[in-house]
Amino acid sequence: MNPKILTEKSGPVTTIIINRPEVRNALDREATAALGAAIRAFEEDDEARVAVLFGAGGAFCAGADLKELADGAEYDAWAGCDGPLSRPARKPIIAAVAGHACAGGLGLALWCDIRIAEDSASFAVLSRRWGVPMSDGTTVRLPRLIGTSLALDMLLTARMVSATEALQMGLASRVVPDGSVRAAAEALAATMAAFPQIAMNSDRESVYRQDGASMGDALEIEAELAERAKRIEAKAGATRFASGMGRHGAVA
Repeated sequence: MNPKILTEKSGPVTTIIINRPEVRNALDREATAALGAAIRAFEEDDEARVAVLFGAGGAFCAGADLKELADGAEYDAWAGCDGPLSRPARKPIIAAVAGHACAGGLGLALWCDIRIAEDSASFAVLSRRWGVPMSDGTTVRLPRLIGTSLALDMLLTARMVSATEALQMGLASRVVPDGSVRAAAEALAATMAAFPQIAMNSDRESVYRQDGASMGDALEIEAELAERAKRIEAKAGATRFASGMGRHGAVA
């Protein structure tokens, strides 16, 4: 295990921790490679169902390590070819955001399926100040998530977006009190891990694959992806429902 990236498991929930608090969890080349390896290990673990991505020491991630870049290190695009952010993960990942999610850290949060932020968390493209472009998917995922106008406002001005504003614009999914984001994200991950997985993951894949497709093509994708869940999970789930299980918010 690389000490810059830690992995902890609790049943079907995997928590991946960026562990460079002395630089607000900025990712150097070594940490970026270790992060990619941790994500792949989660994807390949048959017992792991949902992951939480968290930053140690009160910050989510400050993006690329600019000191390493200043020293002449080659900067590889996180979203390029086989980078950690080049495609959606194969299973759900929740970003647990405390402190800053800046520049590439914003891109990392955007890559996750759900973003839970603490009250004092903030999101920004602070690398604008240093002439460092986005190459982590931010210019693609941000406008798709919150719209072109709001995305350009963040990308061109480097302004800080608070957790409250992030929630209003759809950048954050939920906001929780300071100091509680990891626990909140892990509790949500455990809830998601308890659901029938085929249907949940086929619905998730449909959301990603429909982006940019025509309505007809998107509906075909949804129908195709739903077939396996219908065969394996839906009938059994309907039987449990008919017997009185899983109602009023309970997991059947």
